[in-house]
Amino acid sequence: MSVLRPLLLAGLLSLSALAQAAERRTCLVVGVSDGDTITARCGAAGNYEQIKVRFNGIDAPEKRQPFGQRAKEALSDLVYMKEAALDCPKSDRYGRSVCKVMVAPASAPRGPKTLDAGLTMITLGLAWWYRTYAREQTPQERGQYEFAEAEARAKRAGLWRDQDLVAPWDWRKAQRAQH
Repeated sequence: MSVLRPLLLAGLLSLSALAQAAERRTCLVVGVSDGDTITARCGAAGNYEQIKVRFNGIDAPEKRQPFGQRAKEALSDLVYMKEAALDCPKSDRYGRSVCKVMVAPASAPRGPKTLDAGLTMITLGLAWWYRTYAREQTPQERGQYEFAEAEARAKRAGLWRDQDLVAPWDWRKAQRAQH
């Protein structure tokens, strides 16, 4: 029993840390960097914390890519200066919180935060479903994101109209190779 007690305690502490890491926070979106990155102000008045947020599950065109500016503008329309519920299970290598971002829909701006902003960007044809990180999504989210991307492609929405489409991860790789 004495050997099990430390293991049990370590397991409980790990679960507690995991639960806190994925805790939902309500924050005000105060900046939009591009089509998949925002700045949010979280916390109580006088004790704010400003965090950089990378959307979980999507990759939008870079600013210098075709549709990059349009993606940034669309994301601004969705989230800028609005309260957002952030579910942030991890941080990326740049120190950004990687989050699912939920906002109230435009049809009910004072209502509950039920609109998945990342899924909306895919639906608009202004972001890809980032399959590389699909394992970090629930099976339901994977299904929704995959379906939304297939629909946007079929409708030739947004960036899917472009004949010479380059995914952001391929574009970034090409940019690194040039420098």
